[in-house]
Formats: sequence, structure tokens, C-alpha cells
Amino acid sequence: MNRRAALTGLAATLALPGLARAQASAGAVARANAGTVGIIAGGLDGTYTRFAADIAAVLDGVDDLRVLPILGKGSYQNLSDLLYLRGVDVAIVQSDVLAAAAQQRTFPGVQQQVQYIAKLYDEEVHVFAQPNIEQLSDLSGKLVSMDNRGSGTAMTATLLFSRLGIAIQPVFDPTVDATEKLRRGDIAAMVRVTGKPARFTTPLPPGIHLLPVPLSEPLLQTYLPSQFTPADYPGVVPAEQTVETVAIGAVLAAYNHTIPERRERLVRFSKALSLKFEAFLQPPRHPKWRDVNLAASLPGWVRFGSQQPGPQPRRA
Repeated sequence: MNRRAALTGLAATLALPGLARAQASAGAVARANAGTVGIIAGGLDGTYTRFAADIAAVLDGVDDLRVLPILGKGSYQNLSDLLYLRGVDVAIVQSDVLAAAAQQRTFPGVQQQVQYIAKLYDEEVHVFAQPNIEQLSDLSGKLVSMDNRGSGTAMTATLLFSRLGIAIQPVFDPTVDATEKLRRGDIAAMVRVTGKPARFTTPLPPGIHLLPVPLSEPLLQTYLPSQFTPADYPGVVPAEQTVETVAIGAVLAAYNHTIPERRERLVRFSKALSLKFEAFLQPPRHPKWRDVNLAASLPGWVRFGSQQPGPQPRRA
């Protein structure tokens, strides 16, 4: 054996442990990611985040799944992250987010790329107004607060007033600041999108009332009928009366993957959710799980798995 052959053999021998380690590492990476599902939700203390944490607690280990909850920044940003952010497979969003995206033409082909696994619970549209405001059309040209810019409430309020043809002047304030502005008379109304009854850190000013939001023709394809009663808001809704409003569903949305292994992972996730659903109805899970009907349909959305994916943005 000549010197060159001996050195070559020695180098190959020395490289074997490193190659074995690299192969073992690659295998470990593949195993760790084989059942991982990233789910983007809401803010730190929000109901969306509680739901995502519940899903992780119940489904981890079922059919080798591992669910990773991620804090989100509102429905519109969650939709963007679902489309473009690596590692995000599922998002909790408001049901009108697709309609808002279609109106703004932000995400071409989004209705083929995003589908729903389940409709979760309903959130009502609240329009708290000054005593001299009697109906939504009276808000034309007036200042209306709609929570922070980019929030789910701001998205819904913008879409709703646009569809109704009411040109308000939007103001972007957190609820506590908007409530104080209502007290001072600086704004005509405040919109909140949340499950009834809404909680307030600062009590509503005297005389503030809820405006009716009837389910008119422009809203039929996106919203659901609901109402407020005196039991929901004593002193705000008059005794023995109701106030019409519309509701939005919180949606468990999925990216309609073309990559076979990612799509198969979402199929496993969807089946596990159905298989373990009874566990979500028991303490310590969020009580709003009792409002969930996995078989419920959702206007304007396509159920995951019922339609093949179309062209998609570049992501992994």
C-alpha cells in the first residue's frame, strides 16, 4: 500500500464517526418535525391563546402529534402568517377575515390556500353609542373608535361600515381609552368585537346604549344573527327588550398544503381534534369549548380536505 492510499484510508476512517453523527442528527431533526403543527393564536391573555394552549395540552402525543402554540397579532396578521410564515400550519382567526382580505385584494387566491377545520365560538359586534345616536346611519361623518389599528375589531368595523355604505371617521384607541372618550363626548361611538357580555376595566358612562346592527343583505354572506338582552347588559339594554346585532365566528383555519407530508400532518391533526373532542369539554379547558360544534358549516369558507390546493405562495 503506498503512502497516498494509506492517508486516504485513514481520512475515510476518521470521517466515519462525523458522518454517523450527521446522519443521526438529520434523523433526529426529521423525527422531531414529523408530527409538529404550529398554531398561531392571539395575545397573551386572549381567548384564542387559551384555545391554542388547550389544543396543545389535549392533542400532544395523539398520533405522534406535537402542537406548538404561537402568540399572534390579530386576525389579519394571523392570516398573513398562515400564508407566508414558515412553521405556521393553523391559525385562529375571525370568520370575516377572508371577506376583508378579498375586499382589500391583499392575498390573491387566499380562498384556495386557506380552509377551515372547525368553527369555534361566536363573538358579537357591539356598537356602544352616545344617547343622541339612534341608528348606525347616524354615525356617518362622526368619530368612531374601533380598538387598536390592525386589531380584529378594527378589521370587522372597517368591513362592516364599508358594506353598509356608512362613511365614519375611524379612531384607533384601546378600549379603556375609548370608554373615557365616550364619557367626555369626544367620540360618537365605540365598536367592540367580543363574546357577550363584554368586560370593561372602566365602567360605561351613563346613557350609553347599544345600537342595533340588523343582518341586512350586505352582511348576509359573512355574518350570523345574534342579539343582546337585559341579562347581558343590565341598564344598557332596556328591560323586556332585545337589541339586534351580528356575530362573527372564531375559526380554526388551516393552510391548504400541497406538500404531502405537511398535508398529511394536518389530516392527522383534524382527526385527532375530533377523536379527543370530549376532553375539551372538561375542566380545566376553556368553558367556550362547550359552544363548539365540529360539524358546523361556515359561510364563505371551504372545509379543509374538501378541495384540492391551488397555486400557493413560496413557503416551506
